[in-house]
Amino acid sequence: MTGFRHALAGCLLAVTLAMAGAPLRADPVPKDVLVVGQIAEPASLDPAVSTATNDFRILVNLYEGLVRYKPGTLEVEPALAERWTVSDDGLTYLFTLRDGVTFHDGTPFDAQAVKFNFDRLLDKTHPAADTGPFPLAFFFSAIDRVEAPDPRTVRITLKEPFAPFLSNLAYPTGLMVSPNAVMSRRKGFGRQPVGTGPFRFVEWQGSRRVVIERNPNYWGPPAKLRSVIFRPVTDPNTRAMEMLAGGLDVMVEVPADALSQFRDEDGFRIHEQAGPHLWFLILNTRHGPLKDRRVRQAVNYAIDKRAIADSILQGTAIPARGPVAPAFDWATDPAITGYPYDPNRARALLKEAGAEGASLTFLVAEGGSGMLDPIAMGTAIQANLAAVGLKVTIRTYEWNSYLARVNGGLGDKSDVGTADMAEMAWMTNDPDTLPYLTLRSDALPEKGGFNSGYYANPTLDRLLEQARRSGNQAERGDLYRRAERIVVEDAPLAFVAHWKQNAVTTAAVRGFALQPSFFLLLDRVSKD
Repeated sequence: MTGFRHALAGCLLAVTLAMAGAPLRADPVPKDVLVVGQIAEPASLDPAVSTATNDFRILVNLYEGLVRYKPGTLEVEPALAERWTVSDDGLTYLFTLRDGVTFHDGTPFDAQAVKFNFDRLLDKTHPAADTGPFPLAFFFSAIDRVEAPDPRTVRITLKEPFAPFLSNLAYPTGLMVSPNAVMSRRKGFGRQPVGTGPFRFVEWQGSRRVVIERNPNYWGPPAKLRSVIFRPVTDPNTRAMEMLAGGLDVMVEVPADALSQFRDEDGFRIHEQAGPHLWFLILNTRHGPLKDRRVRQAVNYAIDKRAIADSILQGTAIPARGPVAPAFDWATDPAITGYPYDPNRARALLKEAGAEGASLTFLVAEGGSGMLDPIAMGTAIQANLAAVGLKVTIRTYEWNSYLARVNGGLGDKSDVGTADMAEMAWMTNDPDTLPYLTLRSDALPEKGGFNSGYYANPTLDRLLEQARRSGNQAERGDLYRRAERIVVEDAPLAFVAHWKQNAVTTAAVRGFALQPSFFLLLDRVSKD
């Protein structure tokens, strides 16, 4: 970087931080401390409550599950369970737990603790059932019962075979919390978390930072860093300027226009990796113009996905053809072309549906985990829809407020009114996850699911249930391809882009790697 650009970055950072009430210059960061620039403040540090990848990036360093994803893959390997067996009928999983593991509060991790965690999620009469809500308990709805025959043995019996079970155990919803801490802190547990992970919680200063430190009693190799500071810096340009000024060691979800700048700078490393991600629009299939499938199809044809991927996102994403990410190549149909940009076709469908000039309310996030550049993307989509005659009004929300609004459903509510469309992004661990939690008839918001557009198709429901029960990947793949064809044709979503996740680190950071899960594993990270 030239001296002029150093000065410019410093001046911009000083102005931005001064406006935010922060110090005018970044203090030097010790070599054994890592500062991570996050896209938002976490909503909760209780893994049973959390739903956002932004939060998960912290959680996976504080907690562990029975199993975990092998670094660099979505394959499952042992974690708190050192081994397991599965019965021939696929219904019974027998886990042998590691010996001598303790939670950060000194209480033992044992089979009773595992039973507590699952019963808390699934049993409405459990003493800790009111410490929720637990929006992703769906992940374990196949469980019939959890038993602890001895301190190191856990037996989980399923109601029916469930192919994604081990993968779901590796997801943050399956992370193990301290029963003692949950019972003593109740709903406050999400602000004072206790797990078994390589780092333990230190403090959470609202809107400023979450601090974790090396767990001295960790059962495995100790973390290399003394502590990690997660700082919420909502504005992506501010994150970039702080990175340039030395206030951050790691920056996640780098805006596309900043990536090229960091590529040209000495002292920084760019990390990129394709992953199972979909950026889409939820379309309201219950109320308003989008009840008509032809109007939903018109919205899909009207969006110039290639321009969004190439211009707004500057090549950091690819256009989406349907709901299944290319990362799950075994479960997606390459013959599905989706909705190419075709405004003339969009106009014809709107005319056929009698929806020419229809008005739509569009919910847009200011930022958020996996949301890429939501305001710019929302504005481009608004212009695309205006070009085919649709009148679109944008309503913008801060990320956590946005999640609460959208996850509650887009329907007609007296307190918030009706929305027709909303932006959303999902990073998933299995092709089952997104359609099962967002498009299944029983996944409506009033039932605790994420089907915020109220889509219902009994044929799709049956295919998804069959795919979950099959232990044969080839059969599962065929079922998901059939499901994908239904979803593309019915268009309950507008399929926009698949993101190639990214991060920037300083050259001093060693051992950092992006994961297909989109998590940040920091125990092997160090700094020169």
